[in-house]
Amino acid sequence: MSVWIHRRADDDIAREIATAQGPLAGLRLAVKDNVDVAGIPTTAGCLAFAYVPERDAAAVAALRAAGAVVVGKTNLDQFATGLVGTRSPYGAVPDVHRPEFVSGGSSSGSAVAVAGGAVDIAIGTDTAGSGRVPAAFGGIVGIKPTVGVVSTDGVVPACRSYDCVTIFAADLPLADRAMGALAAGAGARAWPADVRFAAPPDPVVAVFDALPELDPLWRTAFERTVAALREGGVRIVTVDPEPFLAAARLLYEGGLVAERYAAVGAFVDAHPESVDPTVGSIIRAARDIPAHRLVSDLAALESLRARALASLEGADALLTPTAPGQPTLAEVAADPIGANSRLGTYTNFCNLFDLCAVAVPAGTAGPGQFGVTVLARAFEDAVALDIASRIPNGDNESAAPPETVWPLRAAPAHELIVFGAHLRGQPLEHQLTDLGARWMGPVRTAPHYRLAALDTTPPKPAVTRRPAGETGIAVAGERWLLSPAALGRFLAQLPHPMQLGAVELEDGSWHTAFGCDGAAAASGKDISEYGGWAAALAAGAVG
Repeated sequence: MSVWIHRRADDDIAREIATAQGPLAGLRLAVKDNVDVAGIPTTAGCLAFAYVPERDAAAVAALRAAGAVVVGKTNLDQFATGLVGTRSPYGAVPDVHRPEFVSGGSSSGSAVAVAGGAVDIAIGTDTAGSGRVPAAFGGIVGIKPTVGVVSTDGVVPACRSYDCVTIFAADLPLADRAMGALAAGAGARAWPADVRFAAPPDPVVAVFDALPELDPLWRTAFERTVAALREGGVRIVTVDPEPFLAAARLLYEGGLVAERYAAVGAFVDAHPESVDPTVGSIIRAARDIPAHRLVSDLAALESLRARALASLEGADALLTPTAPGQPTLAEVAADPIGANSRLGTYTNFCNLFDLCAVAVPAGTAGPGQFGVTVLARAFEDAVALDIASRIPNGDNESAAPPETVWPLRAAPAHELIVFGAHLRGQPLEHQLTDLGARWMGPVRTAPHYRLAALDTTPPKPAVTRRPAGETGIAVAGERWLLSPAALGRFLAQLPHPMQLGAVELEDGSWHTAFGCDGAAAASGKDISEYGGWAAALAAGAVG
């Protein structure tokens, strides 16, 4: 199988795995061959284009620093131009499960290396769906982050304005871990101060009210997925696909394709014999597009984006089939442009609209794998990840949700320790979840506090620190993380006598937490003997 363009020696790989350190220590990494690895030729699927970089691409360097070990460079649609995985002089990359079918591109080799178990994680790139379509066909996860939050330094550009570095992994928690290492480095865009770090407990998910080009078996599989989400408490709404699909067509049929010529057009013109005929025809066709066409198409794109996002008002995410179906190698050979174009029906608009996306497996469609994609607004990557974790992957079983989400390792975040009405399941929890706060688990204070019940509506606890030498207890609480803007809004709405201050936890560390005015706390009912608000409520000691 033509997965690898360059594979390192087994002894070198084993030696690095044995000594690897970090959160990804020893994980085997495949790198799409339009992304630089120091000392290994970067071909972008074209031998005549090859060069040997002196340093790793930023994405590769970040994963190596976290302990991942590069196994080799993987095959791709030449110059990342395609969604089929067949446009390469190194050979077509067939589907790992059904070799008569395409694996999807352009990140074909990276996806198949993961799906076939040759590596644990892989780097892909995504401009029109290259980090998502092959994930669907391989039955694996593909995370396409918000444009610009992961550096593309050291990546051969396809369309520089829309290119993203992506991650493939067999499951969502592993993909999340790898994305955390990637996003910890500096990207081209800073995270805003009002990021949501979690989807709401009962999210609203939009689906298209029409699904053109969708294979009948895939339609049945998609309907099954939507029904399972609805049964799991997700509210489903419908939107018109027209502005999304119109933008998808603009990526290749309009002036935007000029970016592909700007990236590698001069090389394609100078080396026609070295370029895949289909790839060459696409890139050369962009050479003579007039500047006014690009300007007018960018204006049209902005109008379509405004309409599309307006239609998603009130929804947390959009759910689509990742692809409309999976063609065979023979079908692509017979109609290389048309088959490829159909594969981008539900992916091409994503980067153009500045959306993030998580592609996950969702069981099967007949004999083949089936996948869906959760798309969310820019910087709402955590929301997309949470909703994707609710997608059943066969037998109506959802993937295990990640314990954390990778944007927490990249975006600015503040913590808040809560003790009462804001605990999970309590009446004011929504004040945190409405702000996109993420629950991070239970905590206990150091044994220096007292707990009282205040006569408020709803009842609230007062946690106060006792002076040295006075008896105290360890109070049970919970830890939440939220954005700086969310914390500011929360604090602005905090009613008297509640206040934020510092609290010492049982490990001796200090954290931002709910406190209470001392006089108000003294007037409350002491319930310290219960050790926490939930226990006091269960015992009937409050209210």
